[in-house]
Amino acid sequence: MKKTVLAVLFLMSAAVVFGQNWSLDKGHAKLGFGITHMMVSDVEGTFRSFDAKIVSSKEDFSDAVIELSADVNTIDTDNEQRDEHLRKPDFFDVAKYPTLTFKSKSIKKIADKKYKVAGDLTLHGVTKPVELEVTLRGTTVHPYNKKTVAGFKASGVIKRSDFAIATSTPAAMLSDDVAITANAEFVKE
Repeated sequence: MKKTVLAVLFLMSAAVVFGQNWSLDKGHAKLGFGITHMMVSDVEGTFRSFDAKIVSSKEDFSDAVIELSADVNTIDTDNEQRDEHLRKPDFFDVAKYPTLTFKSKSIKKIADKKYKVAGDLTLHGVTKPVELEVTLRGTTVHPYNKKTVAGFKASGVIKRSDFAIATSTPAAMLSDDVAITANAEFVKE
């Protein structure tokens, strides 16, 4: 009996130390971007296929570790001809670099439910540090499946030149700054 109690206590403490796993609810998630075209309008798009997970031992996610990957071939700007061009070597070169990844390295709580998340983004075969602003939209219990759900909104700006994307395209044609946006729900496992 004593061994059983010790084993249960060990498992409970391991869960606290190692954190809770949160998986992406793909039906309630979007990973997008926006870029200025010819200095007069923005073109927006998404990656239709992506996955992410969060591990956090704290209820406020202030120690969270975030990992994300996206299938670059699923780029969607609501224009198939443009999407095909973006998949080619002069842009994303999806045959050579089919996946983008992000892995957080640190998270800093800057206000109630507001965070700065620093991590490494690998895109087009290049890995660079990026910083994202993340808002914890809240947590709730789903009324049907009774699982705990957390919602997040993230945004940031990267430079396409940092990732060697469309290096021959001038900024007057396509801005160097690319806005990154994500909205997602995660389910506690």
